[in-house]
Amino acid sequence: MIEKRDIRALQKIVGSENVKDDRAHLLAYSYDATRERYEPELVLFPRSEEEVSQVLRYCNQHRIPVVPRGAGSGFTGGALPVKGGVVLALERHMNKIKEIDLKNMVAVVEPGVLNKELQRAVERHGLFYPPDPASQEYSTIGGNVAENAGGMRAAKYGITKDYVMALRAVLPDGSIIRAGKRTIKDVAGYNLAGILVGSEGTLAVITEITLKLIAKPRLSKTMMGIFPTVTQAMEAVYRSLAGGANPVAMEFLDQLTIRAVEEKFHKGLPTDAGAILISDIDGNVEAEIDYQIELLRHHFQENGASAIQIAKDQEEAANIWFARRNASQAITIYGSKKINEDVTVPRSELPRYLEEVYRIGERYGVKIPCFGHTGDGNVHTNVMVDGSDPAQVQRGYEAIEEIFKVTIELGGTLSGEHGIGLSKAPFMRMAFSDEELALFRRIKAAFDPNNILNPGKMGL
Repeated sequence: MIEKRDIRALQKIVGSENVKDDRAHLLAYSYDATRERYEPELVLFPRSEEEVSQVLRYCNQHRIPVVPRGAGSGFTGGALPVKGGVVLALERHMNKIKEIDLKNMVAVVEPGVLNKELQRAVERHGLFYPPDPASQEYSTIGGNVAENAGGMRAAKYGITKDYVMALRAVLPDGSIIRAGKRTIKDVAGYNLAGILVGSEGTLAVITEITLKLIAKPRLSKTMMGIFPTVTQAMEAVYRSLAGGANPVAMEFLDQLTIRAVEEKFHKGLPTDAGAILISDIDGNVEAEIDYQIELLRHHFQENGASAIQIAKDQEEAANIWFARRNASQAITIYGSKKINEDVTVPRSELPRYLEEVYRIGERYGVKIPCFGHTGDGNVHTNVMVDGSDPAQVQRGYEAIEEIFKVTIELGGTLSGEHGIGLSKAPFMRMAFSDEELALFRRIKAAFDPNNILNPGKMGL
């Protein structure tokens, strides 16, 4: 319980204008994209790493929970203050691009910088930051690092962890550490940056991020394949990649998703198709692009594609991508509540995974439209239910548990990009052994012995 003396002490650290306990702020910082609500007792807006250090030192001494927060766009409750305490909001003041180093091809940013803002800034210099979560217009780099965010370009370029070279972070006792270096190679000591990436704010508060950049490819082309069945489409994915194709993105929509997009937006999609694959290719020479397109065309046709479209220009490419980018809002025609999971399986198991998901949907009497990043095996699996019907909602969550079981049996993981947070914490025992979970807890205790940082998350 935060007392008046705590508020006065924290005001001295960050300034009274950056300490909020009014109803409006507490409500605004009580939820994220999960729509669950947990009110903090206080919202703080630190202005610097030193202020973060002083806040954590005080809260650690007085056992006050602290939840670091970026834009609150997460889907698993990672930024929810489930134990009350303080929300440490980093988006207001700690949001500067500190450096774009053209010689070493790195960017140094504060955690509150928006993903898209960074992408635009480096592209003005002919450079490229590939990780592109769907929330890129409003999610922060700090949040991306905390959740190890992915995106559509992950098939070729990887995810956030592949671009984090170094971090500055504050431990719960106020100590400031630097993890990693601004060098291509660094094998000295433990990989602390690797531990902090994806730690969901449970180990330290990240205050500065050094990111690898690459040269921006000059050319790109978009292609769409239409398949009679989702199994044929999934087989086309892994056969294309095994055959040498190297697409930037390989996205899919299943039949339920295609029908939803067409019903909502009337884009002329074939509602009798079993699945659609959408792929982007990039490179620096036309011959390279053409070769990749022909590889994809060959494997799509070999695996039963009934039609293939190659965009002639950017307008046509944007029209092809419209269905994928608007899939999430379209599938709400199947239910007012979406139980959205982002499981990942080995690419070769995609056909079997989807077959099992549709069987589960039939068994529980719910629609489960699927779409997502088949290039890396990451499927957005959406159990759609009537949110006003408690019995149907309960069946939906029972279906999710079965989907998780299938995922683990196929060698997959509970999350490909959204993280564990609060909503998936109950299933950690399904995915990890007792020995592994005990090791996680020892790591947590080594960083945060008093358990003040984002308590109640990740099953820790």
